[in-house]
Amino acid sequence: MKKISIMLLAVCSTAIFGQKVSDYKYISVPEKFQTFKNNSYGLEAYLSKALKSKSYVVLPANVDQWPSEAKDNSCNIITADVLNDKSLFTNKVIVQFKDCNNKIILESKGRSDIKEFEEGFPDALKQALVKVGVSSPTEMLPAQTQASNVTNTVQSSAVEKTTSSVSTVAAVATTASNYSNGKTDLQKIQIDNNQFILAKSGSSVPFAVFKTTSRKDVFIVKLADGNTTIGYFENGNIVIDLPQADGRYAKEIFSAK
Repeated sequence: MKKISIMLLAVCSTAIFGQKVSDYKYISVPEKFQTFKNNSYGLEAYLSKALKSKSYVVLPANVDQWPSEAKDNSCNIITADVLNDKSLFTNKVIVQFKDCNNKIILESKGRSDIKEFEEGFPDALKQALVKVGVSSPTEMLPAQTQASNVTNTVQSSAVEKTTSSVSTVAAVATTASNYSNGKTDLQKIQIDNNQFILAKSGSSVPFAVFKTTSRKDVFIVKLADGNTTIGYFENGNIVIDLPQADGRYAKEIFSAK
């Protein structure tokens, strides 16, 4: 089943896999790079400035301020991240660009012999960005369908404020049942024949939104943090391949209660 999940994710992403960073116009840069614990040495600002110099549009943190072609289809956006790859005597970074399916379309390493962190890390990032070409965007994808827009609510705080509570959704749902991974208790709410959600009791934001695919019991899953992955039924349980910081996936099992 794991192999099937990986193959399906590849098929669903075929239209995007062949693309380059330069095919995109819009890039999202996080407010903080997670692998830099206490100090990221201004790398977020440095990266944003470098990308703008290559004609990319770096999206603001406030989704309300995004252009409609970025807001209406998340696959018009790539996400940038910088990983701390420091060794004992060398400042090193890895810059990654991921598409809307959380797949890496470019990974580039940079290193600097400058020992001071404040100068060494930006210098390493400068080297890593050499592989990033000037933006020459292809045609933007159209706005997503209404069903797809429902899934976008899990990543947009602005949309979340206007989203109906899960209790309201449950009122129109056809079936509901409970699942748990031993740490988190969730309610499965069947919206229609093509989608269901997992939600914490009393929460107004879904934990995950599941949409059917062409394969029985395998789903495209939109997580609350905005990541897209694969989910499936296995022995009566719901399994989600949760993306990890290193680009791998971890199997998270939610058992029926």
